[in-house]
Amino acid sequence: MQWKLSEEQDAYQQTVRDWLADVAPSEKVRQWLDAADHSAFTARFVADGWAGVGIPEDLGGQGGGLVELALTAEELARAAVPSSAWLATVLALPALAGRPGLAEASLAGETVALLVPAETVPDTAAPLTVAADGTISGTVSRVLAGDRATRFVVPVTRDGLRELRLVEADAQGVGILPRPLLDRSRSVADVIIEQAASVPLNVDATVVLDRASQQAAVLLAADSLGATERMLGLAVEYSKQRHQFGVPIGSFQAVKHAAATILVGVEAARSAVYFAAASVESGAPQAALHAAAVKAQVTAEGAHAADSALTLHGAIGYTWEHDLHLFYKRAKLDEKLCGTAAVWNERIADGLALV
Repeated sequence: MQWKLSEEQDAYQQTVRDWLADVAPSEKVRQWLDAADHSAFTARFVADGWAGVGIPEDLGGQGGGLVELALTAEELARAAVPSSAWLATVLALPALAGRPGLAEASLAGETVALLVPAETVPDTAAPLTVAADGTISGTVSRVLAGDRATRFVVPVTRDGLRELRLVEADAQGVGILPRPLLDRSRSVADVIIEQAASVPLNVDATVVLDRASQQAAVLLAADSLGATERMLGLAVEYSKQRHQFGVPIGSFQAVKHAAATILVGVEAARSAVYFAAASVESGAPQAALHAAAVKAQVTAEGAHAADSALTLHGAIGYTWEHDLHLFYKRAKLDEKLCGTAAVWNERIADGLALV
């Protein structure tokens, strides 16, 4: 099956791609990553209106849905630009329903993040406990955008029931310890909370966390798709330039086959990712399975394609000066964020009537 975007969605994707080519060329991206400072790009991204695309209007967004968010994720990955603040906010924003001021502030640049480990499926994260006075204590390791968050949406348990509460990142009792990643376009941090004040969020925690899990699966698959497509482009370009035995290495059958295999994976991923995005957005009966399938299959294929692209580049692919490593590391992290392929394959197995 081939997924077909609408004319408006095609136009949106091209507009985002053109904008990124203008504001985030490779040398600028490297400056942001070398400085470990994503604020300049994030501020420009918000100021130019991209943060609200795909976000419901009742949350202060511009409308659209998960397909538009997936298009954004794909293009952000194609440019290797910082995206942890954007992704964290997208996943946490539904928890702010009923608090329009906070939701609008989050879309205006005040990052909100789910307080769950970056490698864990959001709906399976062990909740913290909340005291009778509403204070929270506990430590959560490797929180996506934890070093950039203005506030945290915290899953907690009270009387055996799960709920969500809001904690300000600068509140007394909150400590943040950034953790380095090989992929410098994303960031994580350990968040240590000791009797920090919190306020309840009057939303259904199960619904919000289930939604966050499905959205995370689709958006990370879209990110992997964008990174893989860019690695394929770099490999093909290099295979035309590099000569051995007096001919371009792109003329060798082994190189052609390797590139063709990556291309097949990219095209299959594109159809699957956008079908899954539409399925989740519409609340289709098998939406959870569709999301699990693309997270497991597309990110695993992206990680494998990264190895193939590195092999096609040969020695130059291992150098810091070549851009390949930016996308290689991104694809490898996409495979691990919010659960590995094995975790999501287990969800698929659990959801299928095999007997």
